[in-house]
Amino acid sequence: MSDQFDVVVIGGGPAGYPCAIRAAQLGFKTACIDSWLNKDQTPAFGGTCLNAGCIPSKALLESSELYHRIGHESDAHGIGVSKVEVDIAKMQARKDSISRQLTGGIKTLFSANKVTGLQGYGKMLGDGKVEFRGHDGSTQELSAKYIVVATGSEPVNLKIAPFDGERIIDSWGALDLTEVPKTLGIIGAGVIGVELGSVWSRLGAKTVILEALPDFLPMVDAQISKEMLRHFGKQGLDIRLGAKVLGAKAGAKGVKVEYETGGETKSETFEKLIVAVGRKPFTAGVGADTVGLELDERGFVKVDEHYRTNIPGVYAIGDVIGGAMLAHKGIEEGVALAEQLAGEHTQVNYKAIPSVIYTAPEVAWVGLSEAQAKAQGYEVKTGAGSFMPNGRAKAMEQAAGTIKVIADAKTDRILGVHMCGPYVSELLAEAVLALEFAATCEDIALTMHGHPTLSENFHEAVLAVDGRAVHAVNKVKKK
Repeated sequence: MSDQFDVVVIGGGPAGYPCAIRAAQLGFKTACIDSWLNKDQTPAFGGTCLNAGCIPSKALLESSELYHRIGHESDAHGIGVSKVEVDIAKMQARKDSISRQLTGGIKTLFSANKVTGLQGYGKMLGDGKVEFRGHDGSTQELSAKYIVVATGSEPVNLKIAPFDGERIIDSWGALDLTEVPKTLGIIGAGVIGVELGSVWSRLGAKTVILEALPDFLPMVDAQISKEMLRHFGKQGLDIRLGAKVLGAKAGAKGVKVEYETGGETKSETFEKLIVAVGRKPFTAGVGADTVGLELDERGFVKVDEHYRTNIPGVYAIGDVIGGAMLAHKGIEEGVALAEQLAGEHTQVNYKAIPSVIYTAPEVAWVGLSEAQAKAQGYEVKTGAGSFMPNGRAKAMEQAAGTIKVIADAKTDRILGVHMCGPYVSELLAEAVLALEFAATCEDIALTMHGHPTLSENFHEAVLAVDGRAVHAVNKVKKK
């Protein structure tokens, strides 16, 4: 193998591997280094997303929701089920199989696009040099005109509740539980916390989520977050807001957690405790100190609008540079960077990044919430469409949820769309496209939607902005 490359990407996750593939497509001789090792010490491309994040979590969410629906909704469909059992080992094996299929697919894509995939560790040495160390300990020095740092992120470890891998676990460990805990505590009611809480709560764990903030999902429009808090409560998920964890101590039989709420100190013991308070950039071993790579006060790599670091020829993308720590944001940055290196004019629209929580109902949003729009000085108008009168949602026995549209009252331009309900993760794409093309409410109102479909509810929400909803009682008078 030649050690001379045009582009060397350190990190093979959602930012790194698309960057490598696109760079190769554009004619660059490209290598991509990924250090990921699975629990059985098997090397795999795809980073956290494919191996211990997005993909495995969605597999477990799907399995647990199917279990829940069979047990709670089958009778409504006229389907009698005498006994529903959970086989965690088989469920976990299915999850792992899906991840292996997708990580193996990256190898195939690398081969098809002539990307040199290297499984091991990459460390910058300076002057365009990268030391590659394989998992077997062998080393090789690579050189490249462009070096891309795409090493991603890792779970935040709290000093007051340090991971022990047995009783106190991170989000990665929570995806590999071999049995359903009788009681489960979770610190953090963000995206990861509520998704993991949903999985194990549906499967039978008595689950409590402790959130220090007084508001639930503050990044989501208040109307939608309040509705989701109500839905989770009905499902038996105990979410306690304004509960600041003071400490956690693991013992032989469980984890005792002390927390403060309403001026009182309380304690509760759980069989397992998941710490899901966010993620931090991962730069260990990449040679940041060696080459003088500039990091900010939180450890993120500093970059300009073209992903250039303070080191000539060194770039960074994905979670390691901060912003929305989402796989699809990393993908877009990876592709954009590769195209910029080839002299193409391209950029990422950070005002139209979709966000999704894959619970049931799902939560999805893009753009500004009503409060954010008002804080930015917009005169807003809003409209909401409930899934209750939606024929498709009724037929699916999943009519819970709402779509809310926030628009500029002066220009009619859509500023944000926030929703909860069935498959809103898929419905969100239309809203993202609307923001990308600066669509107005009138644009969507004049767009015909199939019937009966869930997407009709987005159309209804847009009509409701101007008091024109057809399948709901309008609260706003037509001007």
